[in-house]
Amino acid sequence: MSTTDNTPTEASQDSEPALGAAGSQLSTAPLEDSGPVGIGVIGWARWVWRQLTSMRVALILLFLLSLGAIPGSLIPQNSVDLMKVAEWKKLNPSWVTIAEKLQLFDVYTSFWFSAIYILLFVSLIGCILPRTWQFVGQLRGRPPAAPRRLDRLPAHTTWRTEKSPDEVLAYAKTLLGRRRFRIEAGNGHVAAEKGYLREAGNLIFHIALIVMLVAFAWGKLFMSEGGKLVLRGGGFSNTLTQYDDFKSGSMFDPDDLPPFSFTLDKFDATFEESGPQKGTPRDFKAYVTYSEGAHGKPRKAEIEVNKPLEVDGSKVYLLGHGYAPVMSVTDATGKVVFRDAVPMLPQDSNLTSAGAIKVTDGYKNKNGEKEQLGFSAQFVPTFAGKGKGTMLSQFPDANFPVIALNAYHGSLGVDSGLPQNVYQLNTSKMQQFKKENGDPLAKMLLPGESMDLPDGAGTVKFESIERWATFSVTHQPGSGLALAGAIAAIAGLAGSLFIQRRRIWVRAVTGEDGVTVVEMAGLGRSESAKLPEELGQLAATLHEQAPTATPAEPVEETPEGERG
Repeated sequence: MSTTDNTPTEASQDSEPALGAAGSQLSTAPLEDSGPVGIGVIGWARWVWRQLTSMRVALILLFLLSLGAIPGSLIPQNSVDLMKVAEWKKLNPSWVTIAEKLQLFDVYTSFWFSAIYILLFVSLIGCILPRTWQFVGQLRGRPPAAPRRLDRLPAHTTWRTEKSPDEVLAYAKTLLGRRRFRIEAGNGHVAAEKGYLREAGNLIFHIALIVMLVAFAWGKLFMSEGGKLVLRGGGFSNTLTQYDDFKSGSMFDPDDLPPFSFTLDKFDATFEESGPQKGTPRDFKAYVTYSEGAHGKPRKAEIEVNKPLEVDGSKVYLLGHGYAPVMSVTDATGKVVFRDAVPMLPQDSNLTSAGAIKVTDGYKNKNGEKEQLGFSAQFVPTFAGKGKGTMLSQFPDANFPVIALNAYHGSLGVDSGLPQNVYQLNTSKMQQFKKENGDPLAKMLLPGESMDLPDGAGTVKFESIERWATFSVTHQPGSGLALAGAIAAIAGLAGSLFIQRRRIWVRAVTGEDGVTVVEMAGLGRSESAKLPEELGQLAATLHEQAPTATPAEPVEETPEGERG
């Protein structure tokens, strides 16, 4: 049994005149156009369409889409945080005009990003439709007949056997059928083909890309996301007015918010207490009671970082936590005009926090005049101790809580109608309380301690500590479809890379000396070392059923002088 292994390129295989139909339709890739087809506008239009729907242009558009997303991650977006956009404009005034003209503050809804997105969508559809139609035709067809010269194929072997051609071809059909080849018997040969999943994987990959594009567009148009700070014992109802901040897609309707509510029953946080990782968070967990709908049955649940609560298509994530000192304020008559837990905003990993206490209504000074009070606050859950540094926490747990207050009176500016930061105090229209010696009134308080305001103006008391947690409620309708598309894309890509489309032919004919000549050859879509290897294994198995014929011994002639 002799074997030859020639490995020409795919292009040379398909252009080989002797192969004919045997080398055709191994791929669904369309032929490249060298230029406009036809004359005039129609010819140019056809050429432009074929260029747009080529795989090369689709890859270029995909690359441009990736590049176009970079400004959206580097420059603040109006849809995410208007305050950061305003801050960026202040820091980069020379770039503001150009950025606004290029819509860099609204990248994902800009005209140029939308144009790339739509062109990529059209390009992928234009690539897939003709390939799919061609692939369906290949599935309905049969393996082509063996070419006249099998010895010119990339992998080839031949031997002679005493078995008849019909026996050899019957063995070959059985062998190839067991290997799950599609078989077609011809005149003196058997044709077999395998590896259709390669093209199927290629098509699945591109269809999955379209599915992902649709899912992302759907998610962007109908998504909603909001944040809410909830005190321990406090609740939240999924309505637009309940959110601290909220953003949504352009086609989102507030009536689409799923009705549910929850109450924060308890919040636990544990930290590493010693060693080089001291203060590192070990576990955060929020215990909530939630109900679906207006009259849903209350249920208990635990929300952890990266383990959200799923309710009616929405996910409730635990984002952060902090402390809320419970403060009370009395006026000159001793009447309590304010008592509430005031959330403090963490400034570092040890939860050194800052905030503001604002008494907007109900307070009257010693003269009976209405005023507003404000206290800028610095809170540390674990104070180092007097004389041991500034107000910086030494540990994130509340081991030695202290709050430092600075007191102001006047107008907080909340009646102007302009939004204010709840963690900051606007002192532009306020005066700071002074001590008898003229120094600003400031004091550090432990839980249970009070600070008296000058001239009997009232008191402020640090009563106790509460915890708060921040939650993000997201509704992303296209996330499941995007995940399915991503999985399908990976599966399709794996199939197109690791499955080889190939054809095998077995020919058996009776030679001039009456001995059967067996030829086997293989042809793949592209060069591969696996094709000769597979052909060799098939030939070895077939050779066991149709072994090489024993050469006939030559007959010796007897000299005339030795004849009887």
